[in-house]
Amino acid sequence: MSQYVCVRLVKNDDSDIALFDRDWNNTLYFFIMNADEQIYMRYGGRDQVSDDTYLNLSSLELALRQGLELHQKYLKGELKKTERPKPSHPRDYPLLVERTIGRGACVECHLIGDYINLHKERDGTLDKMKDLYRSPDIKTIGINLDIPKGLVVKSALGAVQEAGMRPGDRIAALNGTPVWTFGDLQYYYDKVDRRAKQVQITVEREGKPIDLTVALPKLWWLTDVGWRQSSVDPRVYFESRPLTEAEKRDLGLKADGFAGQVKSVDSLAKMLGTHQLQVGDIIYGVDGVEQDEVANTPELFIKLRKTAGQTVTLSVIRDGRRQQMQLNTLRMNFRK
Repeated sequence: MSQYVCVRLVKNDDSDIALFDRDWNNTLYFFIMNADEQIYMRYGGRDQVSDDTYLNLSSLELALRQGLELHQKYLKGELKKTERPKPSHPRDYPLLVERTIGRGACVECHLIGDYINLHKERDGTLDKMKDLYRSPDIKTIGINLDIPKGLVVKSALGAVQEAGMRPGDRIAALNGTPVWTFGDLQYYYDKVDRRAKQVQITVEREGKPIDLTVALPKLWWLTDVGWRQSSVDPRVYFESRPLTEAEKRDLGLKADGFAGQVKSVDSLAKMLGTHQLQVGDIIYGVDGVEQDEVANTPELFIKLRKTAGQTVTLSVIRDGRRQQMQLNTLRMNFRK
């Protein structure tokens, strides 16, 4: 640490949020960079389970050592310079100015992410698969890291195992972009098109680079977004499991539909009066729609296709009887 100049940002009012781009719901995030504002690596990131799954002192120390090594390469001209993105600041977002900066309130990280999405929603550019479902979980494709060792693979399962990844491999690049930390890996994995069918992962094995083509499973990007502070997320306060094809057939439902059986109902649903669903109910349609090219459950259909705060009509089977039921989604406002 003595070889670094450490800077802690305590407010984001004038930060270049294009240069310091990240998933704005991360709890802790470091940028290791030089005086030319070249970012060598990122340290931070999280999964849907915990804010510190991938954070510990050993992996931070490893990242700091790697940062110093990259800096020496940069000084020798051995490291390619990256083009700085066009600057962007919180004041470029009128809603953020009106509701936060204009009131003298602190521009917190999660507010930046929230207002960016609100502006995208207003101008019609919001892509919920990308903008709401941020930071896909690498465990979904089978990557489990030996966290104190950075990007060393502890176990490889599923898609990455089929692609040839092995325990002991060190992940070195994603789609050709070098990665040094979990923060790097998650950042660039988040940039992958949600409609992509595969991703290229380069690993180092016994000192040699090996390129692996990993087939991405369906809904590889899907994570729990309930913990996120996002106003564009329609809050539904229930969870369901997708029905099997056999269950759909027995009920006379579309084989490729998104029918699901309610497995839990949040206590807030009753408190706020958002819906009358019960555990065991089968939802097979939303506003008359029963199938979707992406969604495999009714709540995912609502989150992807409906606007937060909108009221929808559910097609429900309860005790063998079909009925219509209203659900009022909620728009949460995360303000100080």
